[in-house]
Amino acid sequence: MIDYRPDDLTTPAVRALVASHLAGMHDTSPPESVHALDATALTDPSIRFWTAWDGAELAGMGALALRGATRGEIKSMRVSPSHLGRGIGRGMLRHIVAESRTLGLASLWLETGSTAEFVPAVRLYESEGFVVCGPFDDYVEDPFSIFMTRTL
Repeated sequence: MIDYRPDDLTTPAVRALVASHLAGMHDTSPPESVHALDATALTDPSIRFWTAWDGAELAGMGALALRGATRGEIKSMRVSPSHLGRGIGRGMLRHIVAESRTLGLASLWLETGSTAEFVPAVRLYESEGFVVCGPFDDYVEDPFSIFMTRTL
């Protein structure tokens, strides 16, 4: 059973997964197209951050950036390499959606990559009701980005 829980980003395993996530983003996108947050940014009061645990083993992470009273942006979704293909990402996404509803949000937004490495992520988001949209907030059109949204 996977345990999804709030996290303060203080454990070495969590900080390592965040660092790995950032490195992966920089490996697949030019610097100006990387919108992932580092561990310090993920501790901002406007961000809710959760980790997924399989017993004592870190299985994944995900964050929600609050964008006003009614909107949220999904950030930093990542599954630990040892847990890929086991539904952790879908579980985290559903957890974030449920938490967003509890917070009274009306919609969720996200930015993800457009290259082949991101196809599984895009398919996951589409299968959970997200649709492609244009840039939002401070984002601009970028050939390395896909923007998506979902009404709650």
